[in-house]
Amino acid sequence: MTTLIPISVSSWSGYKADEYPKSFSLQGKKYQILEITDRWYQGDMNPEYPAASYFRVTTVEGGRFILKHETGTDTWYLIREKPA
Repeated sequence: MTTLIPISVSSWSGYKADEYPKSFSLQGKKYQILEITDRWYQGDMNPEYPAASYFRVTTVEGGRFILKHETGTDTWYLIREKPA
């Protein structure tokens, strides 16, 4: 089971807005992103699943997270997977 946790993200905007995340805040703590280790996209062909960009990141503190950016609503989430 997957849980989406809304987060605040500071992102890099280059040739398009919110191109990739630079840092994020979770429960009052700020995490600096050291590296984006993977990135993938979700199209908008199915209305149940809005267009989104996903980022697997490593933070300066050594944490590893998956972030989701729903582009249509400009909403960022941390994905937390729970064991079945």
